[in-house]
Amino acid sequence: MIELNHLEKTFQIGEQTVHALDNVSLNISSGEYIAVMGPSGSGKSTLMNILGLLDRADSGQYLLDGVNVSNLTEAERTRVRSEKIGFVFQSYHLIPRLTARENIELPMVLAGIAAKQRTLKVDEVLEKLSLVDRAHHSPNQLSGGQRQRVAIGRAIVMKPSILLADEPTGNLDSKSGAEVTQLLESLNEEGITLIVVTHDKAMGDRAKRQLHMLDGRIA
Repeated sequence: MIELNHLEKTFQIGEQTVHALDNVSLNISSGEYIAVMGPSGSGKSTLMNILGLLDRADSGQYLLDGVNVSNLTEAERTRVRSEKIGFVFQSYHLIPRLTARENIELPMVLAGIAAKQRTLKVDEVLEKLSLVDRAHHSPNQLSGGQRQRVAIGRAIVMKPSILLADEPTGNLDSKSGAEVTQLLESLNEEGITLIVVTHDKAMGDRAKRQLHMLDGRIA
């Protein structure tokens, strides 16, 4: 599903060149559950951004479902993200003025999907995530765990094949974190490829495969 070949990514900080990714090669099969772990500055988030087509490597090749996505135009990258990739972030990134339902629905609106189809799909997601009674609440009326469930709903409403989660339990208490972890794992059991960036060793240990990064390399 995912094949990375010799990815390089550098950033210039003052006079220092930082190798965020240093000759990274990696294969990820469909349906895997992977934890990407390592200290701050090890390249975890850079790798996640490139996998999610939010950033480009300086060199190397990224194949997604056999297609070289390294050199796609921005419009083509946007289309691939919409069709194949969902994102969950530590800080939720919900739109405050929208309700839970409207936040979940947003990717479908941006994709131009008809209102009737959107309604049916969002109803299904709200039910799946136990958010029916919170559908018309704004984010500031929701707990942290509920906000993250809304963010997961937004990430999966387009039925992506890949779910990228960056510190998904980082802002949650232990109970809410455990619930979100179980939800993500249930999605993986349904076939979605789950890639989690985490500092939490307990969460990382739950993954079926761990990638430990250090100084831009997979250690």
